[in-house]
Amino acid sequence: MIRKIIQIDQKKCNGCTACATACHEGAIAMVNGKAQLMRDDYCDGLGDCLPACPTGAITFVEREAEAYDEAAVKENHKKQSGTSQLYHWPVQIKLLPVKAPYLDDADLLIAADCTAYAFGDFHHRFMKNRVTVIGCPKLDQVDYSEKLTELIKNNRLKSITVARMEVPCCGGIEWAVKQAIEKSGKDVPFNVSVITIDGSLKKA
Repeated sequence: MIRKIIQIDQKKCNGCTACATACHEGAIAMVNGKAQLMRDDYCDGLGDCLPACPTGAITFVEREAEAYDEAAVKENHKKQSGTSQLYHWPVQIKLLPVKAPYLDDADLLIAADCTAYAFGDFHHRFMKNRVTVIGCPKLDQVDYSEKLTELIKNNRLKSITVARMEVPCCGGIEWAVKQAIEKSGKDVPFNVSVITIDGSLKKA
């Protein structure tokens, strides 16, 4: 059938992962550092991913595509919700080595401790296809920026995503990552997702 569906310009995509996070259906995934529409039948054509893209890489097109399959999307969510997406250890920023093989060519997720408890689909929406590290600037009472600066300097990162709560104390982890990127001297695509206290994603 001919229908409206998204199209991703690979040349414009900077690998920030914002669209994959914004896609509630799981139609978009990161492949070799670039966003890619994985299945036509997972794309509902509503375009929640469009405003999330900072480079304008996503547009609507009308083309031959499978119909949106809501039942398949729900079934996929069920499968993903029961599967851990954590593939390395340790995960605490304080314990993480500043150089590790699994960090090279990785999409890095830096998450505030509370986010995984507040957001029910955290593994599927945030951790999938990313290396995850966690911390709480309020409880740890440390400046993460120095450790993160060394981590960014010593590894080839494709992107960094920060997941934080909307509460003020969580601003510390976002600040630390911004400082670390600046001090590292590297141009790493950077994205922030904010989770509300009622467990939903805060819209920009």
